[in-house]
Amino acid sequence: MSSLSESTRAKLKAISTATVATCLFKKGLKNQFIQGVIPLKKGKPTMVGEAFTLRYIPAREDLNPITVFKDKNHPQRVAVETCPEGSVLVMDSRKDARAASAGSILATRLMVRGAAGIVTDGGFRDSAEIATLGFPSYHNRPSAPTNLTLHQAIAINEPIACGDVAVFPGDIILGDDDGIMVIPAHLADEVADECTAMTLFEEFAMEQVQTGKSIVGLYPLTDEKIRSEFDMWKKNRE
Repeated sequence: MSSLSESTRAKLKAISTATVATCLFKKGLKNQFIQGVIPLKKGKPTMVGEAFTLRYIPAREDLNPITVFKDKNHPQRVAVETCPEGSVLVMDSRKDARAASAGSILATRLMVRGAAGIVTDGGFRDSAEIATLGFPSYHNRPSAPTNLTLHQAIAINEPIACGDVAVFPGDIILGDDDGIMVIPAHLADEVADECTAMTLFEEFAMEQVQTGKSIVGLYPLTDEKIRSEFDMWKKNRE
């Protein structure tokens, strides 16, 4: 059963990766943004879900022929068929996009099964097809060769590295047009609440800047007069 409440999920869907990054930095977490990973198509709704992980190691030819896919227990296939509804399949492909982590058929299967999205620090084949799906998908760059040429799926739902970030099963994955943030599971509710408040203030600050106000004392908020103006602004919105 998911530990991510629908209330927290909804709050996170309205928050940007930039705001989450600042919030986590204030808590001492500096390396939670997955490096080198971008959405296949921008403009899709924010992706939020618990991490369900798959780890690849370098392929060894005698153990990784194309016939391994005949095995119903092949880790890649099992990961796609068991990734829980509402979760994000996160793949550790060692930042190597010379061979694909998956393709459009597997991505479509995940989408149909109700997954929240798919992420790899490697590449996807059929990337143009995946981009057209109503399914958040993030990778390093397109790649045509099958994963078997370089990658050997080895472990499901264990701690992995993805784009130089530690991802533990159950961590909350948040993705937007800028990329992916990894939120430690035990901080999810706290981060959602704090970031909701931060997002509200940023809306106020943007309105002020657009009317010609200086950022000094406003962003960050250090001027008590501006703080009072913000409190009044919030009250008028209620």
